[in-house]
Amino acid sequence: MTKPNPFKWFKTSAEIIRLAVMLYVRFPLSLRNVEDLLHERGVDVSHETVRFWWHRFGPMFASEIRKRRIAGMRSSHWRWHLDEMFVKINGERHYLWRAVDHEGEVLESFVTKTRDKKAALKFLKKAMRKHGQPEMIVTDRLRSYGAALREIGAGPRQETARWANNRAENSHMPFRRRERAMLRFRRMRSLQTLAAVHASVSNHFNHERGLSSRDTFKLNRTAALAEWRGLLAA
Repeated sequence: MTKPNPFKWFKTSAEIIRLAVMLYVRFPLSLRNVEDLLHERGVDVSHETVRFWWHRFGPMFASEIRKRRIAGMRSSHWRWHLDEMFVKINGERHYLWRAVDHEGEVLESFVTKTRDKKAALKFLKKAMRKHGQPEMIVTDRLRSYGAALREIGAGPRQETARWANNRAENSHMPFRRRERAMLRFRRMRSLQTLAAVHASVSNHFNHERGLSSRDTFKLNRTAALAEWRGLLAA
């Protein structure tokens, strides 16, 4: 009697790894949820294996996505939206600073223990080192932004009008869903890694579904999935 193949849904182990990482990072699933979904597809792996794959390959995938997208993101020099969100690590409040462009593309994520001028300055320098300086920077009324922007000579570019920063506020929602699935974070480094990888994967699969026709959306989705499948081989 022929022994059943547990990987019958997949051609190679690389496909299993790509699927596991995508399920965990892209969707608000726990490690055990991913384990159950893979089991339903005939793949018998533990949640600890999924954890290892995520830590090993997630940053690699995210780095490759960032390289490809930064090279073609000329429009991101026009307008940035900056905002910080509260995240608890071992019960203590920390701050996840995030920069998005005018289309909602997440440019940079940065975790700090405080949200003073020093933290804002470090965040801004990191973002501008990778993406250059934008023409306009939209923030809330946190004074740390103004002090940091004046120090680097970008004070006149700041805008703090009411409702102007909704783009950044809305961009937090996918990460909040991911955060609830994880229940909590234990280390700043883990949060920083997850935030960076989650941002890159979200950017890759975000096609502004409500702004395009069904046919265009399907083409973009197929192209994004094909590029994702090629990341591990690259």
